[in-house]
Amino acid sequence: MAVQFNPNIHSPNPAIPAALQSPLLQESKAPSFTDKILESLHKVNDQQNQANLSILDLMAGKQQDINTVVAEVAKADMSFKLLVGVRNKLVEAYKETMRMQV
Repeated sequence: MAVQFNPNIHSPNPAIPAALQSPLLQESKAPSFTDKILESLHKVNDQQNQANLSILDLMAGKQQDINTVVAEVAKADMSFKLLVGVRNKLVEAYKETMRMQV
């Protein structure tokens, strides 16, 4: 008995619109997980660079308001700690997945 597969079949019921079909069958236009992680890394890096630049401006005398500098450094520090927390959760999830027995 031979099973024939027709790759041109997209929906078992053509009356069902594509938006209501299984999300696995639809092409995703949303950004991928990798894109989101890279975007977050770039944001944290930009905040770190901005904090460093504001420190240099304060030391050079271009910036007089120390509160702004402290706020930027605190914001960059908080973003970095959040990024490290996300990384730790991802590593923990990876290790837990590797321990699973199939």
